[in-house]
Amino acid sequence: MNEKGLVHIYTGEGKGKTTSAIGLAIRARGRGKKILFAQFFKEKDSPGELALLQQLGISTIVFDTIKSPFFYPDISKDYLKEEVKKALQHIQHFFSERQPDLVILDEFICLVSEHVLTEHEAVSFITKRPENIEIVLTGRGATAQIISLADYVTNMQNIKHPYDKGISARKGIEI
Repeated sequence: MNEKGLVHIYTGEGKGKTTSAIGLAIRARGRGKKILFAQFFKEKDSPGELALLQQLGISTIVFDTIKSPFFYPDISKDYLKEEVKKALQHIQHFFSERQPDLVILDEFICLVSEHVLTEHEAVSFITKRPENIEIVLTGRGATAQIISLADYVTNMQNIKHPYDKGISARKGIEI
């Protein structure tokens, strides 16, 4: 009998959302679980962790055509919405084909907070996943309705960050 998969949210302005999700992926993989780690709003070659996750047998997908409107203000929202629709269909196909135990959707919450995905669409996607899949959603700006679906919610609070002193993201630490 399969257990019911729970919903995890890592949100907030502080550092550590993706890092926490990766830690959970490694823990689950160490127990033989099948995992999908999918990223939105990131470049295929930027995150240093992807090659290592793949070596551990964790399936990874970077939807690099889906760019953050914050960093790419000229990008068409209609284009992004179509790309997100394709990405979510791809993930749903992965659900049925690979039957993962754990799915991490990195920056999924930002799809809503940056108005690329409606809250209703996000809630529908989360609630219509197969019941046994544990799902982790990361990103700033989790809404009250999305939080209400969660079993775990962690809010990363930014108290102090090197960026405040003008120190850029460093490879191997922030990226």
